[in-house]
Amino acid sequence: MPTFQGNTTSKLPEAPTSIFAVMSHLAQKEKAINLSQGYPDFPTSPELIELVSKAMREGFNQYAPMPGILPLREVIAEKIESLYGTAYHPESEITVTAGATQAIFTIITAMVQEGDEVIIFAPAYDCYEPSIRLNGGKAIEIELRPPSYGIPWDQLASAIGEKTRMIIINTPHNPTGTVLSRNEMIQLEKLVRDTDITILSDEVYEHIIFDGLEHQSVARFPGLAERSFLVASFGKTFHNTGWKMGYCAGPELLMKEFRNVHQFNVFSVNHPIQKALSGYMKNPENYLSLPDFFQEKRDKFLRAIQGSGFKFTPSKGTYFQLLNYEDISDEQDLELAKKWTRELKLASIPVSVFYNQKTDHKVLRFCFAKSEETLMRGAAILNEIESF
Repeated sequence: MPTFQGNTTSKLPEAPTSIFAVMSHLAQKEKAINLSQGYPDFPTSPELIELVSKAMREGFNQYAPMPGILPLREVIAEKIESLYGTAYHPESEITVTAGATQAIFTIITAMVQEGDEVIIFAPAYDCYEPSIRLNGGKAIEIELRPPSYGIPWDQLASAIGEKTRMIIINTPHNPTGTVLSRNEMIQLEKLVRDTDITILSDEVYEHIIFDGLEHQSVARFPGLAERSFLVASFGKTFHNTGWKMGYCAGPELLMKEFRNVHQFNVFSVNHPIQKALSGYMKNPENYLSLPDFFQEKRDKFLRAIQGSGFKFTPSKGTYFQLLNYEDISDEQDLELAKKWTRELKLASIPVSVFYNQKTDHKVLRFCFAKSEETLMRGAAILNEIESF
């Protein structure tokens, strides 16, 4: 067969393989406990599984409407208004997506043009910057520094300029586990007032928040809601990340642009799962119970490693916990994560990969969305590392 000699110039020439794929593959190869990639190792709700099966048996197996089935969009609108006080019209302001990452890519594709600048906060979820670059934009990275990982508001104000098209926020924040406060959201609202800046608010962990804190969605703040895309995830909420189901909410002006792109890169998403979710979400307890459920896991994990050589601030949200190992080793975090996966059989995620500059603060991310048995096995290894 002749060798193809066409133009194969890459649009992402320096893009490495996702760290999640790298570490999960290594964990599988080494038969290590996988506390790296963020997915539960316990089952999803049997009731929800049965609802999906029922929808399949009843024939909901063909294309769904492009924006999602109306009953699901209606229950999403009811949830948002009940929790955050803003009414999104289910017909024109909510779209069901193939996971949150697809929603994020669609938003950036719809809004970012050649030469636009998009402000992101690092450590940042790894799809933001490549999506911006693919669409001709430039990511302006503002570093969040440990241990607080708070937004440096003076730097943000200075970064905003004529080319600023969008600001991406993520609360609760992956990978740090921090959450934005009401005062911080008000500060952001004031900062973008009288500008044309759009906000992309990644809120996939909205229901996984701890210590009595309240999630501060952009939907709570009129000055933000009018210019924001809100992105959420059913996979994170209902322990079924492999289903790749999420949604996007935003004012009609923005949602029109979103759907212009969505119809061509996905068109519609899994019909029987939409049907099942539209019924399952009618019981708010199915998502309102999550803070207690995951806080118990966080607390058990942290109690179990209390005597270890790691330093940590308890995660305020998400199902991730950062552990600082600077008192244990001075090795670079990526190499150490791989080494411990191979030699100690425990996989984690190095936080430096979430920075464009690969800033290394000697911090690893561990997922505690696991069974108690998995967490305790992982904790036992962490407790022995000091003498490693």
